[in-house]
This record gives sequence, structure tokens and C-alpha cells, in this order.
Amino acid sequence: MTTSVNPPADTPLAVPSLADAEELTCDVLVIGGGTAGTMAALTAAEHGANVLLLEKAHVRHSGALAMGMDGVNNAVIPGRAEPDDYVAEITRANDGIVDQSTVRQTATRGFGMVQRLESYGVKFEKDEHGDYAVRQVHRSGSYVLPMPEGKDVKKVLYRQLRRREMRERIRIENRVMPVRVLTAGGRAVGAAGFNTRTGQFVQVRAGAVILATGACGRLGLPASGYLYGTYENPTNAGDGYAMAYHAGAELTGIECFQINPLIKDYNGPACAYVANPFGGYQVNRHGERFVDSDYWSGQMMAEFAAEVASDRGPVYLKLSHLPEESVSALETILHSTERPTRGTFHSGRGHDYRTHDIEMHISEIGLCGGHSASGVRVDEHARTTVPRLYAAGDLACVPHNYMIGAFVFGDLAGADASQYSAYEGELPGDQLREAHELIYRPLRNPDGPPQPQVEYKLRRFVNDYVAPPKSGARLSLALEAFQRMHTDIAEMGARTAHELMRCAEVTFIRDCAEMAARSSLARTESRWGLYHDRIDHPQRDDASWFHHLDLHKSPSGAMEFTARPVAPYLVPVDGFDPVGGPSRDLGEVHAEDVATAGSRDVAPVASAVGTPLPEPAPAPQAPVTAPSGEQSSARLLELVALAEEEPELGALRPYLTDPVPAVRREAVAVLTETLPPGTGTALAAALRDTAAEVRAAAAASLRELVETLPAEPDLRDGLAAALAEPDPVVRAAALDVLRALRLGDAALFAASLTDSDIAVRVEAVRALVSVDAAGELAGAALSDPSREVRVAIAKGLATVSADRSTAVGPATADAERQSTEGQAPVDAERQSTEAPATVGAEESAYGAPAAVDPTAAAIEAALTGLLDDPDALVRAAAYQALGTTGCPAPLASRAVAALSEAAWQVRAGAATALSVADPDVAVPALAKTLGDANADVRKAAVLALTRHRATEEARAALATATTDSDADVRAYAGRAL
Repeated sequence: MTTSVNPPADTPLAVPSLADAEELTCDVLVIGGGTAGTMAALTAAEHGANVLLLEKAHVRHSGALAMGMDGVNNAVIPGRAEPDDYVAEITRANDGIVDQSTVRQTATRGFGMVQRLESYGVKFEKDEHGDYAVRQVHRSGSYVLPMPEGKDVKKVLYRQLRRREMRERIRIENRVMPVRVLTAGGRAVGAAGFNTRTGQFVQVRAGAVILATGACGRLGLPASGYLYGTYENPTNAGDGYAMAYHAGAELTGIECFQINPLIKDYNGPACAYVANPFGGYQVNRHGERFVDSDYWSGQMMAEFAAEVASDRGPVYLKLSHLPEESVSALETILHSTERPTRGTFHSGRGHDYRTHDIEMHISEIGLCGGHSASGVRVDEHARTTVPRLYAAGDLACVPHNYMIGAFVFGDLAGADASQYSAYEGELPGDQLREAHELIYRPLRNPDGPPQPQVEYKLRRFVNDYVAPPKSGARLSLALEAFQRMHTDIAEMGARTAHELMRCAEVTFIRDCAEMAARSSLARTESRWGLYHDRIDHPQRDDASWFHHLDLHKSPSGAMEFTARPVAPYLVPVDGFDPVGGPSRDLGEVHAEDVATAGSRDVAPVASAVGTPLPEPAPAPQAPVTAPSGEQSSARLLELVALAEEEPELGALRPYLTDPVPAVRREAVAVLTETLPPGTGTALAAALRDTAAEVRAAAAASLRELVETLPAEPDLRDGLAAALAEPDPVVRAAALDVLRALRLGDAALFAASLTDSDIAVRVEAVRALVSVDAAGELAGAALSDPSREVRVAIAKGLATVSADRSTAVGPATADAERQSTEGQAPVDAERQSTEAPATVGAEESAYGAPAAVDPTAAAIEAALTGLLDDPDALVRAAAYQALGTTGCPAPLASRAVAALSEAAWQVRAGAATALSVADPDVAVPALAKTLGDANADVRKAAVLALTRHRATEEARAALATATTDSDADVRAYAGRAL
């Protein structure tokens, strides 16, 4: 694109002429370079389309994935979850108001997308045997797939966009912000926008348009007081919602807000999907889990809000009961990938997860299809109701679609849109003029009210009148306020192109605020818990409102509504029976009359005219720190330029051996980004660099790229040689990559069991588990001086065997994931149908061996020895492992005795061990354990009793647990019965 230099800061940017617009042409226009947009561009290009990707920031670090992702919330992995179960769960979470055809696309295509992302180099957590380490966070269904190194997701995607074959098809224009989708003949034909650096007007003609602009995260004001301190990415200001609306597309579910549980005064997520698998959870001030509903839905948020407001509040994220290893791992994730400023926040307040439970609160409201259900209406191909206009990601209404759903619908949109070629007709002049006026109006009034002041006022009205609990009166006042805000917005002033961008975003926020208020006013019932809580219509009304509420812009410019019956389900769900049928036209929704003080039949008598109160000052803004300057080294500048040319390894070798460590480190970064053939071997060589910073970079790169590196002999040799390096970071990384690529054997890995570094020995344990080296593990079980290593060995012994296909089934694989640190429980429903796992090759019930297998005997002997370990967490892990390997009579007696130990972790582990013991021994002891003072122990006892529920005594014990004070305990007991 052409560029120009902005005038001095004190001189307003000149309004460019419409006739001087730069015109771009493409087959497929993708608006938004985040999760869905990147995938849409890649897929459309792979199908042969010429793609233009517009991003108002820079694709390299834009969108909700900018800082990475800590996990996948909805991975339907074969063998761990079924697509139909996932569709049913999302249907229940959304109170039945779903188009199951769209949700099912995520359910059925999600696993393929995980594999596609993995082929790009995105890392998902796997166990030692290479199976996806799916966790169970909710009480039903295992869908959470952690991404411990997910900070690199966006970097990996950008690397795909920069592949040579993609660069030939995909043109990226950063710093270009569309404000309107152009339509002609009833279909999308392009877009109008401007360059956010130069201010130049840009018009695009396209065969199809894909909107992928994310959620409307800047709708309500955060309780933290920061204008941009939102839960969602604050650059997502509802751009796509407004563009779709003005293009004539239908939006749906806009009354179903997104509201989240957050850290008080920080507005960062409490991270149920991160902390819960490690054993963290949410408690009231009495330390009780209190949420009864089984999904992070509006109903769960209603329970959360009620607890905060009750005498049992405040509510806390509890991590203080976890061992150091878990807390350290959580800090790494929460303070880097999730929110880089989070550690600073806690440090400034003297908080430590080890000693403090962290107070939680409730987020501001937003609009988001991916985390709630408010967005542009799409079908199962991501098509909107305007031909050739598509929507994907958080913008599209595919309830609880999350990251994988955004990728799936980006892929669907890109594939379907690729059939169209560039529009050849005349672009609509009236729409271009309207877009031009919208963009540049603030330049004509440079000294008008600044954008932050106007935006604060607008979003304050959202909090005052639109946030739940809702009422017709407050929503009506909101509409009056938003109507008045037209004037304030028209008077906003700007001097620079960047300020023009922010002013345009305020218009999007105002549009979304009106949509939210009118939609909430239209649906005269309460539904989705806190998301749409009408205190003047407190009951759910399925007779009248088992409908989608769609809105669109009429030809006259009015906002009109339609009640669309829910289509018959593809997957039946108890409690809901949609029948479809014709839609009900609601027309416009008008504000209610709001009562005022005194009769207005007679003009009021006033002694004096009051002085209007001044508007509150804008919320204080965090100071903007200018980015640091570019390093001046000529070699570094050469490397930056070289990265854009997709260099071969030979071109990078001089930099990899440069005498300056900073240059070598940057060369490793470029090598990682461009990934030429031979990358793995070169990185393995860099592990032996003389500079620690280079070695650390190479180690991190190898772990990042492990899914894409070919398992070559040269790479194995380089990694094996690195095991003799003095740097423990290098040795640990080498073991990790050798294990993941299946390039090592028991002899190679066992040599590291005596390494001086704990982290290296833990990696050695994981590597030995991957090759089922039970003998080596058993031999080291009692001799290692480190608790962390002995815990790792105990867990590892639960997953190795002479024949994994017979000794470890689905139930035992799930049970192994329940560490004594409190990881998410296995599916109690499924557990009850599985026979208990045992340690022998051919054994009778409850672990009495009929024929002793040497490997099984070694495992049992090692675990028995670990039961006497002086450290409580080691003993707990050993008992936990018995719940997988089997618990024969002598060990069952020990487990019963361990139910009286002082450490709650040991008691919980012993309860798990008894889940596979003889019920005559286990059930009476577990029934008594239901009175334990620790909720996690009672929960473990309930899950163990579930395995024995064929007995009357177990069912009777479970019945008593249904009234437990802890929500998890009573919920699992109820499910078991």
C-alpha cells in the first residue's frame, strides 16, 4: 500500500478525498487476522483463491491469541469423548437455544483441527505414550486439552501465513481497518476502511467477505476502573457486529451476554480450565465448593453471583492447598501465557498462591459467541444471511465455540468462500460516502470531546442500565441514553489516524450497546442464568420463548426483531423438544414508559432551575510506555530482513556461528520462525553453544517445534550428545524431545536417572514411562532423594505394564490422571461400568493374582515400598497409583488404615486405591470417610464408592453424600445414583 507521513502532532490530519481512495481487489476478503481469520485465509488460499487479509493492528500479534493460549476447552478426542455427548452438553449449557448443526461441526471437526494445528507446530499436552492428555474439568465429559507452551500459537500461525506457497496467494495488509461491508445486488462485494497509520481511505472489491473480528469485549466498564482493562481483548470493540448489522445480516442471541468469574481488581480470568486440572477450585469464605451447575454457563454465573452477594461471600480461587510443584507450574502458565502482568499484580499486593486464596469477582458484560451465544447468525458452513458474507470465531453465534470452534468455522468459511471470484461491478458510491463520513468526521472537529471521555460515558450507561439484573425500565433508559450518544459521538474530535481508529470503535460499541439493550427488552423472560436475568420477568418461558431472537436492520434503518423457533435437534437432549416451525415477526422494540416523580398533567412549579451535575471524569488510564528502540547491530538488522525472505539453512549458518551471542540467539529465533529443512539438527547443535542465552533459546525452540520435526538419526545423535552437556536446561530439553519423537530407548533414558538435576531426572522418568521401562522405574523408586522424582515415579508406575493393551483400559487411563494434587476427577458414570484394573497378567477379581507377571510384581513391590515413604505426597501418589494397577488384600488393609493419616492427600489417595479393592473391605471404610473434614477426601470417597455402586451398602452411603456441604461431593454422589 502507499504510505504517507503524518503531519506534526499539533496539526490535524487532512481529510483525504474520496476520489483518492486506494482500491484493492481479491477473490476472498478476510477481515481480522486473529484465530478464525488466519485459518480462513489459509484454507481459502489452499483452495486456490486469491486472498486479502486486512488487520487493523499487525497479524503477527493480533487477536485473542496474541499472547497465546493455555488450553483447549472443547477438544472432542476419539476415545475420550463423543461428538454427540459434546453437542448435548452445549445444548444444555445454553438452555436449549442452539442450532445443533453448527455446534456439531465443532464436535466432529475439532479433532481434525487439533491435528492440523499440531502439523503446523502447535503443541498440545500429551502423556508419556503420546496420547492427548485430555482433562475433565466439568463433572461430565472430558474436553479440556492443556497447552502448557501455548504462548507460541500465534507465532506458529503467522509462520504458516509466511510460507512461500501461501505468500503467493495471501496478501496481508496490516494497519487497515474496515468500517463497513459493501453490498450490491443483495450480496457482499467488498469493504471500505482506512489505514490506521496514514489515514488513507481504502476500498476493496471482493468475491466474498469473511468477518473474523472477534467479540465485543469493550461493551461494559471493568470494575478495575481501567477503560481497556477488559476480560476480552480490548481491541475487539464489536467491529464485526456493527459491520454485519449495517450490511443487513441477521444477528442472534445478543441478549445472552458474556460474563465471567475473574480475579478481583485485576480482571484476569480465574482460570478454571487451567487451575482446576492442577487441583485448584473456587470456594466461598468457608472453604466450600458451592457451584452446583455443571458447566461454565450463565446458570453457573448466577450461582457465583449469588454466593458473592450472600453472607458466604467473598469467593476465592483456592490454590494454597497444592504442593509446590503444582503452584510453580501454575505460576508459569498464569503469569506468562494467560496474563503476563498477573505476577506483578499479586506481588504488589503481597499475595502468594502458597499462602493466600485469591479473591474473585464478576466481569463486565460483553458480547461473544465463542464464550456465550451472542453473535452473527451463521449456518453450518459459516454463511450469514447475506449471500457471500461469512462470519467465524467469537463474532459468530456458535455457542461456547472457543478456540477450536473459531478455527473450525474459519476453515469452513475459507473453504466455502473460495468458490467466488472478485466482484467486477461498480462499488456502491452511497455506501462508500457513508463510510468516508463515518471515518473522517472527527477530523473536522479536532478540538471536540476526546474519544476516551465519550467512550467512558457510553460504557458507564451500559453498566448502569444494561448489565444484569435487567429490567424493562432500566433497559428503556439505556435506549434513551444511547440515542443521545449519537450527538456526543458526532462531536468527537481527532487529529491522528490512530485517534480515528478509536473514534470508529466507539461507533461500533454504541451500535452493540443498542443491540444488547433492545434484544434484552424484547425477550420478556429470564434465561441463561445471569446472562439474561430479567427481574421483571424472572421465570423461563419455554411456551413463548423457546426461540432464537434474531435482529436485523430494516430498509428504513430501524432495528427489527424475529422470534425463530429452535430447529429439531440432531442429538436428542432430555428436557427439550424443539419442533421448528415458522418464525414470529416482532418488528421494532420500543422503550417502555418509565414512571417519573409526580403527575405530568400539570406543569410542575419550580422555584429555580437546578444546575446540571457535571459528568464524571474519565476513568484513569494506565500510562502508555513507548516500545524500546530497535537494536542497532547491523547483523541483527540483516537477520530481521532475512527472516522475510524465507531463508534456507545455509543462509543462516553464518549467523548461527557469529561471535556475538545476541546474533546467534536471534538466528535461532529466525530458524524457528522460518523452519527450513535441517532445522532440528541445527537446533540440537545450538544446544551446545557456549552462551546460556543461545542454549535456552534452542531448547525452547526444539520443544516448540517438536511436532513438526522429522525424527532423523542426525537429530537423535545431536540430542543424545546434549545429554552430556553441563547445562541442565539442555539435558532436560534433550530428554523431552527424544521422548516425544520416539528417538530414545530405555538404556539411553535410564542413564539420566542419576542426573544431579531434579528436572532432568523427572524428564528421565517421563521418558522411561514412554517406553514402558517398568523395571528401571521400579529400581529407582526408593532410592531417589527428591520428592518430586519419587512422585513422578509413582505416577509413572501406574501407566506402564508389560502389555498396556490389556492392563490399561479407558477407566484406568482416566484414573491415572487423578493425582493427589487434586486433578479433575474421572467420569464417575463411566468408571462404574469398568472392571477394576489389576497388577497381574491373569488375575482374579480385586487383584488376587492367578499368575504372577514379573513386571507387575516389580511394579507392586515398588509401590508397596513407596507406601512407607517419609513424604506424605509420595505416599499419596503411591495409593493413587494402586487405584490403577490394582489393590490386592494386603494393600487394601493398608489403604483402610491410611484413611486415618494426618495428611489429607494420603487419605484421598487411599480412598482412590479402595475403588478397586474388594467391596467387602472397601465400602464400609469409604462410607465412614464420607464424614472426613476435608472435602477433597470426601470427593475421592464418593468416586471410589461409585465403582462399587452395584452393592446396596455403597448406594446407601452415596445417598447420604447427596446433602454434603461441598457442591462437588453432592454432585458426584447424585450422578452415581
